[in-house]
Amino acid sequence: MNLFLNQKLRVLLTGRLGWLMLVCWLAWISPATAREMRISVQQGQSQLAIGSSTPAKILDGSGNLLGQLPELQGYFATPTNNAVNLADQQAWRLTVKPADDGFIYIGNRWYRGSVSLIHTGEGIMAINHVDLEDYLASVVGKEAYTSWPQEVLKAQAVAARSFALYRSQRQNSSLFDLGNTQTYQVYTGIEGEAPSTHAAVQATIGQVLTHGGKLVEAVFHANSGGHTEHSENVWKSVTPYLRGVPGFDEDGRNYQWTESLTATEIKQKLPGVGNIRTIQPLGKTFTGRIKNVQIVGDSGSRTITGRELRKALGLKSTLFEITPQPELVASQAGSSAPSSFQITGKGHGHGLGMSQWGAFAMAKQGKTYQEILQHYYKGTSLAEYE
Repeated sequence: MNLFLNQKLRVLLTGRLGWLMLVCWLAWISPATAREMRISVQQGQSQLAIGSSTPAKILDGSGNLLGQLPELQGYFATPTNNAVNLADQQAWRLTVKPADDGFIYIGNRWYRGSVSLIHTGEGIMAINHVDLEDYLASVVGKEAYTSWPQEVLKAQAVAARSFALYRSQRQNSSLFDLGNTQTYQVYTGIEGEAPSTHAAVQATIGQVLTHGGKLVEAVFHANSGGHTEHSENVWKSVTPYLRGVPGFDEDGRNYQWTESLTATEIKQKLPGVGNIRTIQPLGKTFTGRIKNVQIVGDSGSRTITGRELRKALGLKSTLFEITPQPELVASQAGSSAPSSFQITGKGHGHGLGMSQWGAFAMAKQGKTYQEILQHYYKGTSLAEYE
């Protein structure tokens, strides 16, 4: 079933053609370092737009050729009888492989590599099969600013490569290695790429961080609020290379922030205790991040972790103070409760590993990507991934 006119696809593709040619040139990698990643980019879809910039093969789950997908034409993939249907071809798993290093259109974005479409109980899952280094060129462009100094982008490339390989080795699913959201790393296909991100990836090609000869989980965040955190204060277990260090991110975005929430809004986000009277921290880390907090209302109380409170209230970090506002309103129990709460905080993210704004500041001071990585990941070494 045709999804859109050929002309629309031609405009989408040819409008970027000169830029894509430059990106393709920068993206050349040695076959010896090639490593395919399987990235889940769509899940639970009742229909999914698929297209290709060049003629593409349609294969079944065993690799048998079923048909061809014409270039610059779009189709809906749909779930049918525990199978996937695309361009009159049907199988439990369909793989679309563009010829001549063409690009694949999935949903509403262009990607490198190929796509596998799998029928699951929730609908269609789309898995982008893409070279690791090409994947990283997109990730670096979405996790950092493409205009940042090369030393920052190089540090981000090495951290992202280490993180991707570490997580892929521990992924529970047999279908894919990683997702495409912040839970993993943000990945949007060629939309995230830029000449600067490809240059950073190529300059560090194959490099990963190790500790004691083993690959590390090189987590990172936007801004530490002045100091990064020990792993056991966030994950409950000691990770030797994730130690709290100065963040150097005082001039970065969200170093300081303020939120105001009404008592009614907090009551809706933290149900079960009635009208909120107090929110009292029960413990803090050495950097000031909240470990646990007691929420007291006119109908009861509950204790949750700082991470749970951050998620419930949509806060940028757990490094914050909560102050009840002076105007009081009568509660159902006849006592008084604050009408609102002001939350003042620092930083953005979990606070573990590299602070991206801190890395930016270090690069502006002349630090190399190796120095940035060694600062945020203690006792690690650069190694070549094989």
